[in-house]
Amino acid sequence: MALTKSQRTQLEKLLKEERDRTLRALNRSTQREASESTREQAGDLSAVPHHLADLGTDTMQEELDLTNASRMSQQLNEIDAALQRLYSAPEEFGICERTKKPIPFARLEIIPWARTCDEAET
Repeated sequence: MALTKSQRTQLEKLLKEERDRTLRALNRSTQREASESTREQAGDLSAVPHHLADLGTDTMQEELDLTNASRMSQQLNEIDAALQRLYSAPEEFGICERTKKPIPFARLEIIPWARTCDEAET
């Protein structure tokens, strides 16, 4: 069964809210990275690490931050693609790309940018 107009409106609202939230988080992350050096982020007073483990921890945190920023960018792309699908072909929004069956509305309420009805595919 295709989505109703009110369901599509609700999903559009969810997509826009999630897009704004993700964009704010991504901007905060990149602004923090740009404004602070690694030493300042770690709270170090000296540029020389006291222990090699401190350097490893700092490196691991940088990699984690970059991974999170990458994940948020990918999610933002998925949300934008979902909004584009919703605007260009609203009657087809919520149809699984793999099986061509309707994606359950409960799934779309949780992941409104879902392309498939199988959670392993998102």
